[in-house]
Amino acid sequence: MANYKDLRVWQKAIDLIVDVYSEISNFPHIERFALSDQIRRCSVSIPSNIAEGAGRSHTKKFVQLLSVSLGSLYELQTQLEIAKRVGYIANTQELDRKTLEIEKMLNALISSIKKGNQ
Repeated sequence: MANYKDLRVWQKAIDLIVDVYSEISNFPHIERFALSDQIRRCSVSIPSNIAEGAGRSHTKKFVQLLSVSLGSLYELQTQLEIAKRVGYIANTQELDRKTLEIEKMLNALISSIKKGNQ
């Protein structure tokens, strides 16, 4: 397995965190420990689980942790939608585009690993 930092999906997930942190810095102060904290945690979970999985010696565990990353990504998408609907984010179009791209990349990587293991 190559270094996890060489995985484009990991790189894009790191870039997404930067964008997410920038966006939630504009949230109302009351949200500092509520929705914004949840958004931070799940966004950080995405590349963290990719890295952890890449460090495992078994491909089954790597696929499992990639699936956890995918779950965190879905959680992030949901929380960004909530933030949009309550008026904390005016436009999620760019974040939506980036999360969809990462979703496709994670699904492709999971499929590729599973096929290689058959």
